[in-house]
Parts: sequence; C-alpha cells; structure tokens
Amino acid sequence: MSPPTSTLPQSAARPGYSPLYLQVKQTLVEKMIAGEWPPGALLPSEQQLGLRLGVSQGTVRKALDALASENIVVRHQGRGTFVSEHDQQRTLFQFFKLVDEQGEKRFPETVDSRLSLVAANAAERAAFGLGANARVWHLFRNRALKGKITLTEKITLAAERFPRLDAHKPLPNNVYQLYERQYGTTITRAVEKLRAVLADDRDAEALGCSVGAPILQIDRNAYGLDGALAEVRRSHCMTEDFHYLSDLH
Repeated sequence: MSPPTSTLPQSAARPGYSPLYLQVKQTLVEKMIAGEWPPGALLPSEQQLGLRLGVSQGTVRKALDALASENIVVRHQGRGTFVSEHDQQRTLFQFFKLVDEQGEKRFPETVDSRLSLVAANAAERAAFGLGANARVWHLFRNRALKGKITLTEKITLAAERFPRLDAHKPLPNNVYQLYERQYGTTITRAVEKLRAVLADDRDAEALGCSVGAPILQIDRNAYGLDGALAEVRRSHCMTEDFHYLSDLH
C-alpha cells in the first residue's frame, strides 16, 4: 500500500521552515477558521488526522498539545479533542484577572451598556487596518463584582467584522461568546497593558469614587484565531477590594 499523500503546504518539505508539527498545527487552525471544525466540534482521532495529513500520529499529538497549551482545543480523557468554546468558565479563566482578597475570581455582571456606530478615527483605522470611510462600534459598559460597580469598559470593534451588532441588543454579558457564535470570531489571545490613572468625572460617577482617585487602567488588544486584531478594550477598575492577578510560570 502506498503511503498517504500529505495535504500540508508544499513549504513544509523545504528546509528552513518551521517544524512539521507546527505546520500541522497551522493546517488545523486554518480548517477551524474555514468552519470545518466550529467551536465545540469533536476533532477526528490522532490516527485519522495523521492519515489525512500524511504525517505520523506522534506529529499530530504534538500539534494538538501545542493547540491545547494555547486553549484553542481542549482534550478530554476517553472522549477526544474538542475545539474550545467561549463559555463563561473559559472566558473567566483565560481573560479575566481580577480576584478578591481571598483570590477568588468572579465573572463581572453588566449593569448597563450603550452601543453606538461611529466613523473610525485615525488610530482605530490604523489598529484594525481599515479604509478611510470605515466605521467602528463603541460599546460602553459598567460592570459589577459582588453587587458593586467595579469596572467601566469601552470596547471598540470594526463594523465590517461585526456587521449589524446592534441586532443583538441587549448584548450578552459574555460578548466573546457572541463574537464566536454569531460572527465566527474566536478570541484566542489578548495582550494587556496596565497603568495607574486618576479618575475623571465619568469614572467618579460610575464607580462611586472621587475625581482624582487612583484607579487601574487596563488596555487590551484581543486577537482572533486568524491572528488579526478583533477587539480593543479599555477598562477602568477600582482596586480597593480586588487585585489584578498574573500567575507566572
């Protein structure tokens, strides 16, 4: 019997390119982006994938391990490997870093929100790679932890990637799940920058603090499975009762 024909890009066979398991990983990601395996889908077995891609089962296992380490897939003993979904638990674990004095995480509840469609400014066009007449969504939210408004958020999204977002009003508390289910955009990675700032009038009104009180500003750029910037978010947080926890390994 002749060996299976590889469906990997021809570049995989050329010297100087990434290891074969990374080629396999990229091929699997591309199939997820194309919708062959949507969020929650069960992937074929390692053996089936190996035969399909023309590589060894060990190479497939290594590629899946790399995807699991990035929370793109989740592996269940005895059940198989599934494409990750943005349920509340995953979003809380992967993308929310505020904890209380006991180290407990809670998913913040949206108290009120406001969505508007506006012309993208120069910085927004540059960030998302948009054209001159592009528009963006601005989503403003006040969010509570333990019944007290603790965060204010401004979320910016490219309207061309999230058309008719206002059709889903009121937007759900877990917007990452909405991105995934309605727009095929799975957030897989986020880069955050932290800075101490002073509360302005809007912060003081929403957070119940005085103007000029110290608060934490978190700027997040969130990226989809395709590697493109999907969301820009700025959060202002009260830290009297909560800490930003970064678990370094």
